[in-house]
Order: sequence, then structure tokens, then C-alpha cells
Amino acid sequence: MSTITATGATLAYGSTVAVADATFTIPHGKLTSIIGPNGSGKSTILNGICGLATLKAGSIEIDGGPTSARLGSIAYVLQATRMNEAIPVTVSEVIAMARYGRLGRFGRLRSADRRVCREAADGMNVLSLADKHIRELSGGQRQRVFVAQGLAQEADVLMLDEPTNSLDIVSRQLIDDALDKEIHAGRTVALTTHDLAVAKMADHVILMSGTVVAEGVPAAVLDRDILAQAYGIALVHLDERGVVVDDHGHTERDRHIHFDRTGHATHD
Repeated sequence: MSTITATGATLAYGSTVAVADATFTIPHGKLTSIIGPNGSGKSTILNGICGLATLKAGSIEIDGGPTSARLGSIAYVLQATRMNEAIPVTVSEVIAMARYGRLGRFGRLRSADRRVCREAADGMNVLSLADKHIRELSGGQRQRVFVAQGLAQEADVLMLDEPTNSLDIVSRQLIDDALDKEIHAGRTVALTTHDLAVAKMADHVILMSGTVVAEGVPAAVLDRDILAQAYGIALVHLDERGVVVDDHGHTERDRHIHFDRTGHATHD
């Protein structure tokens, strides 16, 4: 079991509070989408779980215990993962880093580690890029490599910060398929997104605006009046396509997913 619960959590970076008095649950074996406008604290929730944001008040626990004791069971794929491009690191080496925490006394990859890495790379369609330097890759390819690294950790909890933001359709589908497999394998998956269609396909949704505005099943949270509490009434409206959220924190390319009244996603 890997259920994450927060009670009255206040998270900060230095003296700056990013999320205040947040109470939420990320249920075991489900896909949780964390949504909200730009700067609402979506990424801070993930950072707080991993200890990358300071917990000033309240608690964040995994299965009733402190997250600090379970960091080895959490894989975190950042939105803008950057590596020093002066370091000659290849795709296969980046993915292999996922296994470092499991290596034996002599720190050498075993056949089982290599198999897991190959499977993760194959699932993200980057196996053919194994010997390429990470700086040679496109943005979509690079993101898929880091998702493969997260998958190769075989962690109980997989967290991703806007994993499909600005990616091509093929990359999006590969990541969607991989996350679906993780859920079916009994793992807990949480991701941040500004995409309502992604949120609608989740099992559980957390709506942020500096704190938790609402959480629950998509049908309950992705309601115009509830969304307006986070995005502002002027930014949430109905048109012939359905509910539209215009978040000025993203580009026109990003603001393209909606869902209509029958529950089908539409693309501009």
C-alpha cells in the first residue's frame, strides 16, 4: 500500500509560503491529477512529498508514516529536468541511474537491472537512442528518457510534473500507456497538469489555488463553478465545445484541451 495523505500542510521555499493549510489524499493504486492555474502550488505538492519544499506546518505521510522514511519508494520525474551537457552521459546511462539505489555492494548493474532499463527504454521508444548523448535529443525524446528513468526505478509511487506538457501526440500516447501499465501493476501515480482532458481521465483529482480548493472524482471536481474558485470566473466559461479554462500561464499551444458535455475530450 502507498497512500499519501496530507493534513493542514503548509509548504515553503525559504520564507516564501507556496501552499498553505492543504489537506489531501493521493490514493494507492490510482492515477491522481493535480490541477490548477499557473503558480497555484501544483508542483509544490510533489516537491513537499519528496522533501524539496519545506514543511512548515501540518503533516504529509505515506501509509501513516513520514515521507522521509519512504523516499526510496518514490520516483519523481521533474518537468524540466536538466543535466550538465558538458558531462558525456548517454541515454542508457541516464536510465541506468534509476537502479543506483538498488545496486549491490560493488555497485555494478546486474542482468536484472539491465533488463528493467531495457524494458523502460523500449516502452518509451528510446531504446534505439541508447548510445546518443542526452544533448542530442529533441525535447520530446528527452522527456521520454526521463520518464523511462522514473519507470526503471520500479518505485511504489511515481510522481511526474507536467509530463506531457508541449509534447507531440506520439510522446503523449507513449507516456499515457506507460502510466496505465503502472496503475495496473498496483503502483500509485500522481501527476501535475493544466490539461483538463488529462485530469478527466484520472481516478482522483486535486484542484489547487495556493491550497486545496477541492478533491475527488473528476466528475465532482471538474465542474465549472468549482473550477472558477481556482481559476477565476472570467477564465472558466462554457462554449459549444464544453468547459474551457484559459490559463494565462501557458501558451496558446498549451491551451488546447477541453471536454464536452458528454465527457469526450476535444482538441482545438
